[in-house]
Amino acid sequence: MSRLSICIAFGTLALLMFASAFADDVVVLTEDNFEKEVGQDRGALVEFYAPWCGHCKKLAPEYEKLAASFKKAKSVLIAKVDCDEHKSLCSKYGVSGYPTIQWFPKGSLEPKKYESARTAEALTEFVNNEAGTNAKIAAIPLNVVVLASDNFDEIVLDETKDVLVEFYAPWCGHCKNLAPIYEKLATAFKLEDDVVIANVDADKYKDLGEKYGVSGYPTLKFFPKNNKAGEDYDGGRELDEFVSFINEKSGTSRDAKGQLTDKAGTVEALDSLVKEFVSATSEKKKAVFSRLEEEAAKLKGSSARYGKIYVKAAKSCMERGAEYAKNEIQRLERMLAKSIGPAKADEFTLKKNILSTFSSEQ
Repeated sequence: MSRLSICIAFGTLALLMFASAFADDVVVLTEDNFEKEVGQDRGALVEFYAPWCGHCKKLAPEYEKLAASFKKAKSVLIAKVDCDEHKSLCSKYGVSGYPTIQWFPKGSLEPKKYESARTAEALTEFVNNEAGTNAKIAAIPLNVVVLASDNFDEIVLDETKDVLVEFYAPWCGHCKNLAPIYEKLATAFKLEDDVVIANVDADKYKDLGEKYGVSGYPTLKFFPKNNKAGEDYDGGRELDEFVSFINEKSGTSRDAKGQLTDKAGTVEALDSLVKEFVSATSEKKKAVFSRLEEEAAKLKGSSARYGKIYVKAAKSCMERGAEYAKNEIQRLERMLAKSIGPAKADEFTLKKNILSTFSSEQ
């Protein structure tokens, strides 16, 4: 393969990864909500697809990128229908192959079939022409860390980081299929300072592939803090399976959307002391608090941060009374219900989870 071909293929792979971060911008239509969303006060581009369809999978990252581009356009809906789930709906609109893309003008349930190129650029141009909009292709951040010979050791062999590495080749079909899922994984863990989701073009950097015994693509290896020789990743390649693996290996508590779970921040060794603290008399609370401080001081890494929250919560409970935890949890829930940034959401969720161990209602 020529250098130019590799560059073009790599560019295509990068676009696939970029687009995946905005999958949730595509509105999912069903028999129940189709006519509530389509044929109303905005034009709608609808993809009729089947989950097993190879052409649909290839279109998915482009279509998601399109949806991101029109996210703020109130006059346009970018949507999709699973024809395996909603056969009668797809039959109603004459769908006989996948994917079928149709444009429904504002106020109409009479579609116009889209028959041009299946790229985000071509789709955007079509929608702009039909809807009279002027949307631009969304600039999408890339959260997968790109490795090369000059930064591989610095990032992967860092003993303060858990690193998952995908060794791929730009021409590899399985790698292209994995790319959007892998980018979603990187997005889910982007706020975890000691977790890195990375990839390396092992076709270009053959020395790295050979060093780590890569004989096929994609090959995934996990480099935990305590084993920089690397471990083979033999798990599933669905997003939930990757997320579960990272949570188990790194002690994190994220879901597939990157949000902290209700277990995030809790430390089992401290939870047992909290139970003692909550049930102790006023006279004995100080003694249990001292033990809690001692145990929290022993914690390392991210757990040390959680320990400080435990100590602060216990101190506030002593100073403000038994209702403090309950009232503060309610305040944090109100804050979380508002539109806040992901870092603040993490901060409030950690506090809420830890305070829940102090609440008599838990």
